[in-house]
Amino acid sequence: MTTTRRRPAARRWGLLAVGLALAGTTVATVPAHAESEVAGGGFSATIRYTEGGVAHIRANNFAGVGYGYGYGAAKDNLCVLADMYLTLSAQRSKVLGPDGPANDALGSAGNNLASDLHFQRLIDSGEVERLLAQPAPLGPKPEVRELIRGYVAGYNRQVRESGGRQCPGGVPVRQIGEIDVYRHLSALATTLGQGIAVDGLTAARPPAPSRAETTATAPAEAAELLRSTLDKPDMGSNAIAVGKDGTADGGGVLLGNPHYPWHGGRRFWQVQLTVPGRMDVSGGTLLGLPLVQIGFNRDVAWSHTVASARPFGLHELKLVPGDPTSYLVDGKPEKMTSRQVSVEVRKPDGSIGRVERTLYGTRYGPVLTGIARVSLPWTTTTAYALQDPNAQNIRLLNTWYELGRTRDTDDVLRALTSTQGVPWVNTIATDRAGHALYADVQVVPHVTDELARRCSTPLGQELFRTARVPVLDGSRGDCAWGRDPDALQPGTFGPKRLPVLQRSDYVLNSNDSAWLTNPHQLLTDYPQIVGFKETEAGPRTRMAVTAVEDRLAGRDGLPGRKFSRQSMQDVLFSDRSMTAELAAADTARMCRAFPGGKAPTSKGTVDVGRSCEALEKWDRRYTVDSRGALLFDRFWQRVESVTPSPWRVPFDRSQPVTTPNTLDIANPAVRRAFGDAVEELGAIAPDARLGENQYVVRNGERIPVHGGDDKLGVLNMIVGAPWKAGQGYTEVVHGSSHIQAVSFGRGACPDAATLLTYSQSSDPSSPHHVDQTRLFSQGKWQRARFCEQDIQSSPELRVVHIREH
Repeated sequence: MTTTRRRPAARRWGLLAVGLALAGTTVATVPAHAESEVAGGGFSATIRYTEGGVAHIRANNFAGVGYGYGYGAAKDNLCVLADMYLTLSAQRSKVLGPDGPANDALGSAGNNLASDLHFQRLIDSGEVERLLAQPAPLGPKPEVRELIRGYVAGYNRQVRESGGRQCPGGVPVRQIGEIDVYRHLSALATTLGQGIAVDGLTAARPPAPSRAETTATAPAEAAELLRSTLDKPDMGSNAIAVGKDGTADGGGVLLGNPHYPWHGGRRFWQVQLTVPGRMDVSGGTLLGLPLVQIGFNRDVAWSHTVASARPFGLHELKLVPGDPTSYLVDGKPEKMTSRQVSVEVRKPDGSIGRVERTLYGTRYGPVLTGIARVSLPWTTTTAYALQDPNAQNIRLLNTWYELGRTRDTDDVLRALTSTQGVPWVNTIATDRAGHALYADVQVVPHVTDELARRCSTPLGQELFRTARVPVLDGSRGDCAWGRDPDALQPGTFGPKRLPVLQRSDYVLNSNDSAWLTNPHQLLTDYPQIVGFKETEAGPRTRMAVTAVEDRLAGRDGLPGRKFSRQSMQDVLFSDRSMTAELAAADTARMCRAFPGGKAPTSKGTVDVGRSCEALEKWDRRYTVDSRGALLFDRFWQRVESVTPSPWRVPFDRSQPVTTPNTLDIANPAVRRAFGDAVEELGAIAPDARLGENQYVVRNGERIPVHGGDDKLGVLNMIVGAPWKAGQGYTEVVHGSSHIQAVSFGRGACPDAATLLTYSQSSDPSSPHHVDQTRLFSQGKWQRARFCEQDIQSSPELRVVHIREH
């Protein structure tokens, strides 16, 4: 059954039946207040849409909520999901050709063939099926299984209603099974492990006399390549939890600000999921995963931030002489496992052929020949294996299910420690009583500092020191990863060994280590693989601490000295730049001091008169109206990499928020970087509004975008597509995505505002393809309607009842 109702501005009710008559599906008009009942193995749900197309899904059981989620998410983003399921089924080469671009939301594969080989190996291994066969907590909880069962039915119904639609690029729309969802879950869990090594995993083959050996990447270069890849992925986040000592009404206030891709399969979708008496939670969900990942309920709000812990490790293998597919452990030979992986491939003439490849594994994990541009050649004497504990982790949905049902921050910590399903993120939370929690309870390889010292190979010594990636001696049994008694999974740290902090003022994280979670209580008791201690923090972390301290001291220009939901929104969209606050005045002074008003460039000199004035008048922010911001951005993209450092005052661990500082304007490289930036602007005026040259185009509409990238220390992080000469940043790659500001005051209903920067639907024909993007451009948020009276009073309320027998 499918019925729709919409409330106009005059609050008159109208009913509109929608949908198609399908096998096993009925279509009828029902009273506005009707609640469908599930009969037998059927499904039913009510979806109520409010402003921005936010879906509030209500059902009498978890299968019904999953059904509504699958139907609604697919209606808004069918082609994004279809492309993902094509990838997970290892059929990209067959449909799109082997050399086409892979789906980068599900790994780092350089082309479709590598992607298919990777996922076909997963399919052939049966690993996900083995994990599913386990009871909770290692396998999915019964409620989670029901959610997935319903999700698949809802998604498949939307596929049927699409009438055999084909998506752009030739991606077919097909029905799915429950196993596709769990394989998606596995791919998400291994994003920062196996996911960044797909090419190296699928290209690994034993050495042959006729084949020239690849040169290994030097240790120092390898460490830098790995560090830069892991520390700057296409995902990041800010989260700030303020406790009762820092809020206006004594309840907690939370900012969740994940920085995820604006396109593809890692998009969020905003939803409220309600099973009366069992679950009522609202927030952002990654497409295809029918539980809230970042959100709030009546008493608790939480967010995740991409963590600094390394979620994988490498093992260096000593090979048996004369047998490159056998390795030694404690002097005894051990044969590698091998699997013949075969995928179908579309040939240039349109016919279908096959590519077969033998992929190898060890007791530690699969053999690889490279990761993140680091070459790890398989020679006659040495090979490398990747160990990713998240390859055995499908507990994620258990964690998010439990988080959605929590009642305070102690409950949040219990949910994290009992499920141990978080793969590579921190959790920051607050509650109605005004507690603030930071917890880096996640799946982390059990590599203690002592184990790393004792067992690191020469390559591992450099990688662990610089990038915290362990490379252990695989020939020694005593160099295997350890296990804690409280760890659900062998080879991982138990929750008691991981950093946790609870306070009544605030905690925060912006993708740095736990060390600077709160400057008044520095954390140091955790292994190095989890994060560095007493080292320079990134500019976003420094901006977050500065912004919070300024708010609590009443020196940020906002009313009062405490946090409210509104002031938290204002802090994020103030678009302050930590880097600008430290260096813009010095930059303007340097500009005025150039002899004859000309700055040196890589090719000569350039006139800088107008540029100096633009910097002097610039407000040091990255709002759409900020003038001079673009010039400083292009300057800092160059100067940030000046070695040894562009700063005169170095980092001081006793002053981690304010150091380093003072731009070294006498440094020739700094001076030349400024001249090159001025020259690069070309026809773009140095005092042009930021929004004139940082924007997106949707359906022909040009929409200005505010924010700045990580180097600039802007909390509202926006990473534009590569710079276009004379135009600027004409698209957003990733950055602020699903944003939430939640406050627990005296009322029973949480006071929350949210925004999905790229809007709910990836379908250009949808009315919700660009509506929230316009709000973002204007610095506006949407009221988050959680309680029943809020939902019912929405001027844009539209109700859809769906049932399938």
